[in-house]
Amino acid sequence: MPLARELGRLAAVAMAGLVAACGATIPQTASITNDTSAPGAAYPSTASAQADTVPTPFGDPGPVATGGREVIANPTLADIFAPSPLPEMSWGDPNAPVTIVQYMSLTCPHCRNFHLTAYPELKRRFIDTGKVRYILREFPIGKSSGNATIALRCAPPDKYMDLYGKFMEQQASWVSMEVRLDAIYAVAKQVGMTRPQFDACLENQGMIANLKWVKERGRKLGIVGTPNYFIGTKLIKKELTIAEIADYVEESSRPGATPGTSAGTPTAAANP
Repeated sequence: MPLARELGRLAAVAMAGLVAACGATIPQTASITNDTSAPGAAYPSTASAQADTVPTPFGDPGPVATGGREVIANPTLADIFAPSPLPEMSWGDPNAPVTIVQYMSLTCPHCRNFHLTAYPELKRRFIDTGKVRYILREFPIGKSSGNATIALRCAPPDKYMDLYGKFMEQQASWVSMEVRLDAIYAVAKQVGMTRPQFDACLENQGMIANLKWVKERGRKLGIVGTPNYFIGTKLIKKELTIAEIADYVEESSRPGATPGTSAGTPTAAANP
């Protein structure tokens, strides 16, 4: 019995670490990981003289200032697809009638579930058939996610989705309360990244600054956690099912309907 109790305790600690690293202890009915609930900055400071010691999500100067952050009430397509310092990571026809933008965190269990359960059918039924253009945007929550996200962006564009999927599938091997760079690299090397490349990537201040811009733009657009989605100008703050996606695609095809219409997004660069 003592051994059984100890094993149970260790399992509970491991699960608590996974959930905390994803941002929060959340009720079972919740379908997003909240941005403001993860301790520690997602990305290290880009200022060489400033230590990264503030225990808040990156870019948050504090609760008072956070409350005053500008949030666009009803973002337009021009707002959503404003030029970014990083190329959009997108799949599907750039001129598809529907564009889905997903904000994700690599430590988010709901993002993992969506990728494993809904994305394969989304790709088969809608992306590969030219009905949907799918965009992933980085919105890391917590330091483990931040470090993995930097590595993800350093992968070649044609390996991005492959590495994204591996981080999702293997969350249990690298997500924890403490940042474990060796465990993160163990995933990154599976797409051919060397350790010197990985280490240099984590020191790439330009990349870090650009990724911070992507997350701050998401916050300004009203993103509060992951996964959050834009379908056209409609913001959805929950994990989508494939049935819900099918409904949005069908709705957008009706005459005069706008919820899922991309209406052309020339500033959003497509990647293979």
